[in-house]
Amino acid sequence: MLSHYSDLDRSFTVIDQLRRRMDRLFEEGVQARDRAHTDEPERVWSRGHFPRISFADAGATLILEAEMPGLGDKDVQLSIQKDVLTLAGERKPDAPEGYYVHRQERSPIRFSRSFTLPCKVDPDRSTATLKDGVLTVNLAKVPEEQPRQIAIKVNA
Repeated sequence: MLSHYSDLDRSFTVIDQLRRRMDRLFEEGVQARDRAHTDEPERVWSRGHFPRISFADAGATLILEAEMPGLGDKDVQLSIQKDVLTLAGERKPDAPEGYYVHRQERSPIRFSRSFTLPCKVDPDRSTATLKDGVLTVNLAKVPEEQPRQIAIKVNA
């Protein structure tokens, strides 16, 4: 009867050794990646979902809000060409040179997203602000595209 317990104990020992070897292999892979880390961002997102946005029509303006944690105004570019708004930018590595990164969940990325605008906008009257990691872009519609009220006449 005792032989069954010792067999079970040996099984757990083998599983524990396998787990340790896998952990060591994973750590070596992370260290190798960090040693080979360059200033180039690891991923380029062109059709992804970064940054997360919301786009709304507020009558005289179109409002785009984009979540961009950790980015400053120098990291983001906005451009309008014809009826397409392009939002592009880059998040660079933030670890000081010479430091070893133990864990990095917000990796460096380069992104670009383009949106076809539903109407013509005036880039000269449009504004963009970046506050608390949220970019707010107010795109002023050209006067011809703004909604107008139609007066209703009553025939008496």
